[in-house]
Amino acid sequence: MKRILHLAPQNYAGVPYDFYKMHIACGDESHLITFHQNVRDFPEDICLNFPLPDFKLAKFWRKKKVGDREKSPNTGTLVFKANNFIEEYYFKLNDYLRKSVVEKIIQDYLLDTYDIIHYDAGLDFYRNASQAKKWKNAGKKIVCCYYGSDLRIRGIIPELHNISDLNITSEFDHMNMMDGLEYVFYPYDTSELPERKAHEHKAVRIVHSPTNRRYKGTDIILEVIKKIQREKFIDFRLLENIPRQEVLQVKSTCDICIDQVGGTMGGTGYGKAGIETLAMGIPVITNMSNDYADWLPENPFVVANNADELYKVLLLLIEDKELREDYGAKGKLWVEKYHGYANVNKRLYALYESHGIV
Repeated sequence: MKRILHLAPQNYAGVPYDFYKMHIACGDESHLITFHQNVRDFPEDICLNFPLPDFKLAKFWRKKKVGDREKSPNTGTLVFKANNFIEEYYFKLNDYLRKSVVEKIIQDYLLDTYDIIHYDAGLDFYRNASQAKKWKNAGKKIVCCYYGSDLRIRGIIPELHNISDLNITSEFDHMNMMDGLEYVFYPYDTSELPERKAHEHKAVRIVHSPTNRRYKGTDIILEVIKKIQREKFIDFRLLENIPRQEVLQVKSTCDICIDQVGGTMGGTGYGKAGIETLAMGIPVITNMSNDYADWLPENPFVVANNADELYKVLLLLIEDKELREDYGAKGKLWVEKYHGYANVNKRLYALYESHGIV
């Protein structure tokens, strides 16, 4: 049995929390410390409730910094650094202000006794990774797990990256962004899902539940839906800014899910929204590069990379109930096989062993 600690800026889509639950379910001890409260109604273990700048100037600054990072000349990996004295002062001040809270949480929860420290999104309590360095010097093993915009937009934090024993991701496009990055399917427990319900409406019910319209290509999806509605009798549900359990209840009555199509910032493939719907036995449409589609074992998704492809596959699924049921049944089994706790934990421990962590 190992003691495995996860640190995450937020409980992104509930994925860090699922890793934490997986460790416990598979016999290890674990905690998940999140820095900022998740606004999407996902559960928390221990949240420090640090304020997250969300006013207009902060949003403008973050948007301005997209694409402003430099790449390592050796690896091509995006690398974070403060680009001016204002940013540098901000991070130093932020580290100073949170120090007392961090030191108390380490003491209260005996965090110094943990064996393996997972830095979800590759970020320490402090931007200079000072706590990670202390734990590394004390013999702790360091794992960095990257989820999305951390590598695509922000880049690695060199102070943490340089002491990491293992770097993992659950995003296919990340594999070309960093040398030595290992792929791990993120764990998912299907017990949270409501029972699939048949709906009385004669129209085929289609659902799309974006957390970020730009990332998910929602504008493209809505245009295709309008076109379909002129030709077919369908019931379309756009789920935004509503409680998660309500989202799951609505999804459980649907026939088709559109995860993402043509988004420009969120990578390609599938996320939590797609996997939970697939686990209910509902076919899921998503965009996926040819390399990704060929690489993904027993690929259960309906692939549509643009508006024309989405229109065509939607017509096929709307008109063919047997095809929908076939995709749904195979998808449900696929989720358990590749995202189930036991198999993900087995893969993670194999990586622990090959990188000298256990």
